[in-house]
Amino acid sequence: MKALVTGGGGFLGGAVAGLLLARGDDVRTLNRSGAPHLAARGVSALRGDITDPAAVGAAVRGVDVVFHVAGKAGVGGPPGAYEHTNVEGTRTVVTACRRHGVGRLVHTSTPSVVHAGRPIAGGTEALPYARSYPAAYPRTKAVAERLVLAANGPDLATVALRPHLVWGPGDTNLVPGILARARAGRLRLVAGGAAVVDTTYVDDAATAHLLAADRLAPGAAPAGRAYFVSAGEPLPVAELVNRILDAAGLPPVTASIPFPVAYILGAAAETAYRALHRDDEPPMTRFLARQLATAHWFDLGAARRDLGYAPRVSVDEGMARLRAHLRAAPGP
Repeated sequence: MKALVTGGGGFLGGAVAGLLLARGDDVRTLNRSGAPHLAARGVSALRGDITDPAAVGAAVRGVDVVFHVAGKAGVGGPPGAYEHTNVEGTRTVVTACRRHGVGRLVHTSTPSVVHAGRPIAGGTEALPYARSYPAAYPRTKAVAERLVLAANGPDLATVALRPHLVWGPGDTNLVPGILARARAGRLRLVAGGAAVVDTTYVDDAATAHLLAADRLAPGAAPAGRAYFVSAGEPLPVAELVNRILDAAGLPPVTASIPFPVAYILGAAAETAYRALHRDDEPPMTRFLARQLATAHWFDLGAARRDLGYAPRVSVDEGMARLRAHLRAAPGP
């Protein structure tokens, strides 16, 4: 099939594009900056802003399916940047798909859209959206997911996937963030790191996108629905963090701060960064404190049933691959 991957130059988008190429699909990507590594593999790598109707229109023209992976992730920073990419960008993609007759749209969302601050153990897709959000990222991703699912209809079939904490070799967020803090001596657990959370190895997250696209059609089971995706192996935060540190040859972290302290520090840091008009993320935010101190893992039954999804890379195997990658290319 002919497929467009928005954000194909990124970590997950690149994995989706790679799997499409491997099975012989015709792939193009839309990226904010140049992606020569994709062009070298036979991808038609287009450059443009996800909110530019002309750029997005040109990118979607003639494709069968759009994988809308592009988005701004983070735990803090100016809300406008999240609104621009996650909401306006998604609206532009949906409009372009309708205008140019694209039949299928697979959207990358996040489990954070249902996280209301209380523990979630074995949560299903029946969970409602949170009524309020402590950060721009989950709020804007919830708006984007709703836009996509509301667009589902007889001419455009849509589905949203919610992979949780995507990681693996080449990760640009979770793994490097943990390693950078550890090497700077600033890594701390919250509430002892006892909260149990899901993760998703990047290859499994990408595979879920292709499975969703292949089963998506007007009136099909996935149409107009959202699905949780993970490795199906929930781990305490402390174990996850320390296994990543071990893969990089770093000592485990044992220092911890209580959740109320982390939450207060996060609120103070957010206030200070706003007052200083800083565009970078604070070292702690209310959103991050909640994520680190609250259990959130999900039932994969719906994804197994409707998408044929089954995790293929265990946490053990993923960590072995990460260890080999980090030790072959040492650095931040």
